[in-house]
Amino acid sequence: MDEARHERIREIVASIPEGTWCSYGDVAAAAGERSARVVGTVLSTDGADLPWHRVLRTSGTPAPHIAVEQIRRLTAEGVLVVDAKAAKGQRHVFG
Repeated sequence: MDEARHERIREIVASIPEGTWCSYGDVAAAAGERSARVVGTVLSTDGADLPWHRVLRTSGTPAPHIAVEQIRRLTAEGVLVVDAKAAKGQRHVFG
C-alpha cells in the first residue's frame, strides 16, 4: 500500500468523534478503498496512536482478540455496549 492511502485511512480514523463508532467498511468507503481489510491492516500495524477502539465490525461487535480493551474504551467514552455490541444509534456517519 502506498503512503498516501495509508495516511488517508489514518486521518479518517483520527476524525471519528469520541462517543461514536464506525465499521471497518465505513472507514474504507470514506477513504475510497474497496476492502475493509486494509483498514484492519493499517490499524494493527500503525494504529496505536489512533482511536482504533472506535472501529468495529459492521454488526457493532469488536474483534475477539481486542474485545475486552475495546469495550472498556468505548464505554469510558459513553458508547452504550450491550451483549458486547455497540449501540447502532451511536454509529458515526461520514460526510
